[in-house]
Amino acid sequence: MDRKLLLEYVRVTEAAAIACSRLIGAGKKEDADSLAVEAMRRAFDKVPARGTIVIGEGERDEAPMLYIGEKVGPRDPELPEVDIAVDPLEGTNLCASGKPGALAVLAIAPRGGLLNAPDTYMYKIAAGPEGVGVVTLDKSPAQNVLDLAEAKNKQPTDIVVVVLERPRHDQLVAELRGAGASVRLITDGDVNPSVATGLPDSGIDMFIGKGGAPEGVLAAAALRCLGGAFEGRLEFRNPGERERALGMGMEEPDRLLRHVDLVSGPCFFVASGVTDGPILAGIRKVGLRTHVSSLALRSDTGTIRRFETSTLLDHLPVHD
Repeated sequence: MDRKLLLEYVRVTEAAAIACSRLIGAGKKEDADSLAVEAMRRAFDKVPARGTIVIGEGERDEAPMLYIGEKVGPRDPELPEVDIAVDPLEGTNLCASGKPGALAVLAIAPRGGLLNAPDTYMYKIAAGPEGVGVVTLDKSPAQNVLDLAEAKNKQPTDIVVVVLERPRHDQLVAELRGAGASVRLITDGDVNPSVATGLPDSGIDMFIGKGGAPEGVLAAAALRCLGGAFEGRLEFRNPGERERALGMGMEEPDRLLRHVDLVSGPCFFVASGVTDGPILAGIRKVGLRTHVSSLALRSDTGTIRRFETSTLLDHLPVHD
């Protein structure tokens, strides 16, 4: 994929982040999400690529825009075709309550390059480059902590593991702590800490636990770019979800999913901060200007780009 597209997609996540930022701490998660979705959808129209949403806001009858299968961007047949996974506001609750970790995020791959993940749960594990060939869902959580500590030349007590704070994770947390890990519990938004495992200065060594499958594909794209480790296994809530996965082309929906299964080729990953988090600062407003921090990753070269944008709102596609 043309690296020039990477900057174009940074503008897309910037537009979404700025649009929903006006409701940070306002307690209106649905309204904040709608603002992000609308701004992102409009921004896609300016990107010179023919995109298909493969992970989005739901099925066509569930979402007015950015639904699965929606075509975005100009219809020029000379433009490249890409698959797009989006979460215009990852961490709607975080934005609504003004808590850390909310992002506007997307992943891009050539047509057919991203798993069209069903909207179900995925048990997942993420770690940075030192975790490749070391951490796996085929091991116990405790063994993953011990092996990752050895690979990183750390003590188990120095391994920081992020887990979503849910009753379903009580036993997981107890096992991790039993192995000596420092467990950091978060209320929402597992893309942020998953990506952070691949960034040495984040202070996060591993993410593990059950969360959304679409978010797993986004995290897998980022860690593919960062040379990190990611595995997932779908956990269906009912037979209907499993049937839907089969209908979406997954021949073995119960098997362990690795990078190549989730992101089969080159990809981009782009995120803009909404509220402060482990990988990006949140939106800052100074006078008439709005400041946005963004991260852009490219798998072909392993390039990590950080953008600090200062703009006037009227110059972005958050207004008609």
